[in-house]
Order: sequence, then C-alpha cells, then structure tokens
Amino acid sequence: MKKKTIVVLTGAGMSAESGVSTFRDSGGLWEQYRVEDVATPEGWYRDPLLVTNFYNGLRRQLVTKEPCEGHRLLATLEQDYNVRIITQNVDDLHERAGSTSVLHLHGELFKVTSSRNPNDPSQIRTLPYDAPDVKIGDKAADGSQLRPFIVWFGEPVPNIEPAIELCGDADIFLVIGTSLNVYPAAGLLRYAPMGCPIYLIDPADVHCPMSVTHIRKGASEGMKEFISLLS
Repeated sequence: MKKKTIVVLTGAGMSAESGVSTFRDSGGLWEQYRVEDVATPEGWYRDPLLVTNFYNGLRRQLVTKEPCEGHRLLATLEQDYNVRIITQNVDDLHERAGSTSVLHLHGELFKVTSSRNPNDPSQIRTLPYDAPDVKIGDKAADGSQLRPFIVWFGEPVPNIEPAIELCGDADIFLVIGTSLNVYPAAGLLRYAPMGCPIYLIDPADVHCPMSVTHIRKGASEGMKEFISLLS
C-alpha cells in the first residue's frame, strides 16, 4: 500500500525545546540585536564584522544543542509515512534527529556562501562543527567575502516554489511551533489540497484562517498526541 505523505511546516517553537534561542519571543535575539543590523543586506554592507560575529556566535551555540524529543518523534514517522519537512529554522536539528527530507526556507546556519552571488550552488560550502567561525578576509570561490547562507529580510526566498510544490502533495499537513505571522512561509497552508486535514502543534493561541486541529502543547508533547491521533 502506498504510504501517505505528511508535509510538516516547522518554526522556532520546534527548536526552542532544544535550547535554541528564538528571535521573536520575550528575551529573544531581537531584543539583543536590531534586525536591521544583523539580518538585512544593508546591515551586512554597513558592518560585515558585526554580522559575521553574530552568526559565529549562533553556530557556537548550535554545536552544544541536541534534537529534542519532538525532532526525534518526527523522524520516526518515516517508518510509516512519506515525511516532507519544510522548516523556517536555520539549525540542522531535524537532520541530526534522522529526518531525511528537509527543505530550509531561510537558509542554513552552518553553510556560508559568496556575498556577491549568495544563491549560486557552486559558492556554498558547509563549515565543520569543530571550526564554526568565519573571519573577515575568508573568501568564497569567486573571491568575495564569505557571508552566512541565510535568507535575510528583504531578500527573495529561493525555496518557496519547491515548498509550494511539496504542500500540494500532502495527505496530512502538520504545523509545529510557528506563529504563522512570517510570510511567505505562513501562506503555505493555502496550497494544501482541498480536504487535507491540518494539525497545529503550539501551546499559544495562533491565528489561522483555515480549519485546524490545534494541539495546545509544546513540540515534544504535541508530537506524542499527534502520533496517537494518527493511530
């Protein structure tokens, strides 16, 4: 029998249980740094050293983190379902938990690229865990300064079209730990097939224009309940 496809959209709440700092919540990174300074092309051109050091710090933090139970439970679903993850997160915790199909909408923290042609695949490389820092003067293959492989505010989201295609294949749609306030990712639910059941795991109230089954729990406890509902 053909496996059903579960398309999963994950946000910051997925990784918060792993101790990864979120950006938007109280005490989050946006209270320590201005978005304009560390997550825009203008901030990069104004002060590349500040931006470089900011992402070096995020990488050093991520090295010390482990996938939470929610990440691992999501990976175990691949035994019985085709699981296609679309994540707004830039960490690699889904992959480290064992998930094999992960599409990153906003880039990947451990990848760096050309500041001249950031989306050129030939310019992208992965940093090793034991050497996560980039220095001013480190060059991409095209000779430009290495920058984080992150989609900054004001930049296009190259993976949004592949994400839309994935959504159209969903038999079940699952959203975990996202406020559904960040576009274009928040609009992906519209591309789920008509009649496709949608589940939302988040302890907070989330405004959603579509009919969803809201599991008001964190990622790990919510995944346990979602799996019980599937069975």
